[in-house]
Amino acid sequence: MTLRVSPAAALFSLGAVGLVTLAMRWLDIQASATVALAYLLVVLFVASYANLALAVVVSVVATLSLNFFFLPPVGTFTIADTHNWIALGAFLVVSVVASNLSATARNRAREAIDRRNEVARLFDLSRDVLLTTDSETASASLARHVARRFELSMVTIAVPTERGDWELVHGGVDAPDIAPAELDRAWAATRGGLEFDAKTRSYGGHRTVTLPSGTVRVVPVRVGVRPVGIAVLGGRAIEPGTADAIAGLMAIAIERSRLLEERRVAELAHQRADLSSALLAALGHDLRTPLTAIRVATANAGDSRLPPTARTEQAALALTEIDHLSRLLQEILDMARIEARAVHAAREWVSTGAIVEAATAHAGSTLARHAVVVEADEETQLQVDPRLTSAALAHVMENAARYSPAGSAIHVRAVVGDDGLRMTVDDEGTGFGNDDLERLFEPFVRGASGAAVAAGTGLGLAITRGLLAAEGGRVWAENGPSGGGRITIHVPCARRPVSAEESWS
Repeated sequence: MTLRVSPAAALFSLGAVGLVTLAMRWLDIQASATVALAYLLVVLFVASYANLALAVVVSVVATLSLNFFFLPPVGTFTIADTHNWIALGAFLVVSVVASNLSATARNRAREAIDRRNEVARLFDLSRDVLLTTDSETASASLARHVARRFELSMVTIAVPTERGDWELVHGGVDAPDIAPAELDRAWAATRGGLEFDAKTRSYGGHRTVTLPSGTVRVVPVRVGVRPVGIAVLGGRAIEPGTADAIAGLMAIAIERSRLLEERRVAELAHQRADLSSALLAALGHDLRTPLTAIRVATANAGDSRLPPTARTEQAALALTEIDHLSRLLQEILDMARIEARAVHAAREWVSTGAIVEAATAHAGSTLARHAVVVEADEETQLQVDPRLTSAALAHVMENAARYSPAGSAIHVRAVVGDDGLRMTVDDEGTGFGNDDLERLFEPFVRGASGAAVAAGTGLGLAITRGLLAAEGGRVWAENGPSGGGRITIHVPCARRPVSAEESWS
């Protein structure tokens, strides 16, 4: 029985008994059965909204009022007639029993609502688990989801490590200062037989620990019968069955994150194998032609029977193919560094014009047959890695030069905004197809129309994306307003105006 009684509820309930008493006296109703029914209505009404303790108190007060004001001799607590004793006793029993039944029904309804809310929270938590895909932050996200869904101020997931200590992840507002020895005892308890308590709807191994920060429930986290960790829940009272269900979802989330990590590692290994195969195929295909050309050109350049002009042309051809080989090997090295995550940004202050100039020089002979139109902001300096940014822009400019007609213009526009540096490269080619846009920045992928126009490995734009990723930047492609291709580079960075000394120099 709950003994806590709200003062307002007590005054209202006792006032209702007083109002019934005054009404019956004012109406001069002498029939004790009628008065008893009126009191009984008050008792049932109180029992429907208040707790059982208050309903019993109101029943006793109503019994005393019935005796004092309506049963002869009126004005005393003495009862002269035996029948009135029976009526008074029956009224008291009926009032208390009705109050108990009403309180029981209300408690059952409250328990049903609590069960429904628990099921809804568990469903929401399971959805949170399914939506968590990052294996590195899965435990921290899970602890926060549990604290938020179940309104717990203390949620900690403890997982044993190979070193023999505990890896703790906190998700609530407060972090429980639970001792490692307490976690060791809870972990040792999980090694025994797995028993199910049907009354509490929970498995064995639960512990209640009193800490300076409050009382917490320590629950084993199991995948089937295998323990994988310990959950510490605190902040409000929570039933053992609910705590066990939360621990079960935690176990599923931990196991799922482990499987996701294994899957990610397997996918990376598969991608590396595919990259190696594609790399070997690209080397076999793209090295054969320039090596053959170099061998023939070198032999012709050394042939004394050819005129000097022809031998000079052959030597120039050999140098061009050697430059082609150098660039191919550099692309392969850059792609290998990107795949190994060995590209790191070293930011420094530089102007947009210097970036575009370095990119144009890097592109070299590829831009020889095109007019490059540059529009750059020379009044602002940016804090970027000039090497990575200019190399990324150079690959984009080379791509535009390869897949647009000779003699056409390549437009480069570099502007500085609140979100950083944004550079666009527009060409006068045939543009990109819808299928090309989806996979354009993947290694060894070339557009369907571009593959028939120019030779290449398909690494340039993939390298661009990898270099920009080291700076937190990104790149995307679209078709420009003139029908040609447009590739945009964005690099988030700090900015500052160019000083007078820097501008003069």
